[in-house]
Amino acid sequence: MTDLYTPAEISTNDTRRRVLAIVGASSGNLVEWFDFYVYSFCALYFAPAFFPAGNTTTQLLNTAGVFAAGFLMRPIGGWFFGRLADKHGRRFSMMVSVFMMCGGSLVIACLPTYARIGALAPALLLVARLFQGLSVGGEYGTSATYMSEVALKGRRGFFASFQYVTLIGGQLFALLVLVILQQLLTTDELKAWGWRIPFGIGAVAALIALYLRRSLDETTTAETRRRKEAGTLGGMWQHKGAFFTVLGFTAGGSLVFYTFTTYMQKYLVNTAGMPAKTASNVMTAALFVFMVIQPFFGALSDRIGRRRSMLLFGFFATLGTVPLLHALKDVTSPVIAFLLIVVALAIVSFYTSISGLIKAEMFPPEVRALGVGLSYAVANAIFGGSAEYVALWLKQAGSESMFYWYVTALCAIACLVSFRMRDPAREGYLRNEA
Repeated sequence: MTDLYTPAEISTNDTRRRVLAIVGASSGNLVEWFDFYVYSFCALYFAPAFFPAGNTTTQLLNTAGVFAAGFLMRPIGGWFFGRLADKHGRRFSMMVSVFMMCGGSLVIACLPTYARIGALAPALLLVARLFQGLSVGGEYGTSATYMSEVALKGRRGFFASFQYVTLIGGQLFALLVLVILQQLLTTDELKAWGWRIPFGIGAVAALIALYLRRSLDETTTAETRRRKEAGTLGGMWQHKGAFFTVLGFTAGGSLVFYTFTTYMQKYLVNTAGMPAKTASNVMTAALFVFMVIQPFFGALSDRIGRRRSMLLFGFFATLGTVPLLHALKDVTSPVIAFLLIVVALAIVSFYTSISGLIKAEMFPPEVRALGVGLSYAVANAIFGGSAEYVALWLKQAGSESMFYWYVTALCAIACLVSFRMRDPAREGYLRNEA
């Protein structure tokens, strides 16, 4: 009796299966982050509808507070969906999270304004945002774990980088939808009802992603899921060194990431005095470049090692943050603004391209999704989610430059933690997995 497939055919089929799995997981990841970032990019238009009192900075401060509150749900989401993924499988967890995100977007798309229902409007906005925060808190850890496990050995940096390709793609898609609406609608129309359209698009796209995720292969075994420590805090705490290492470099990584992505559009408008449409165009172009370069930095990590990539991130981010933000504060040319932001995002790419992978390499499979999701979510909630709020609060207090040094300090800590951490290439849990 002969084999149905030759070794070469088996290898080709396995590679194709893994690539399709990356695509399937990525589609849901893109939709999740599109839905989450639409809030930030549309805030300039719907802030007066839910927070009518005060000046522009005060209104943005209120919406940033709700944005930060969504981040505070991430640790709960990281725990809940991490446990779900470790005990019941990655695929099931990813399906539940994208379904929850769909519901949150649909609620915001249909939500009455302050003028119609008073204080209940911002309260309901907060509730919907909390559900989205819970969802995306679980999405990161589970999708990062899944894509790291399904990626080809020896090319994990390259394949796992597509998590941030789609994460940034979600940002870019959200911004692109807003740019198109800015061309088609007047500012008054956007403030009146146009801002609802992106949330409706996100709800429909989430249903499509849910359908695609149904066909994904599961990467965990029944034996792993049945282990008594699977998905438990006690099991994860056996690897507390890895947990605190992830906290350390995620704090700086998340803070600088959100500074130069979601907050940057407001910074260009509110600080540099750039027109909103121009700022949107600059950020659309910069995010596109940021998205495209992720696989290159991921592939670079396969050659030089994950630890070295993290050290380069920490070093350049520590040196470059203050000069770049000072230059952007006084920028007048959209082209110069674009170039400065691209330089900043290239530095951030040393971290983002391998962000999920380097975390997954630190935990064994029975607590991997929980370890990745919870440690990331805690640091991201405290430092990433508060980035806009802290920046706007310091600006309102007349000490905007203090924010630059705050970001720099956290990046310096990330550099120190990266220097002290073990090399995943020699000691990581994924090194012996197929």
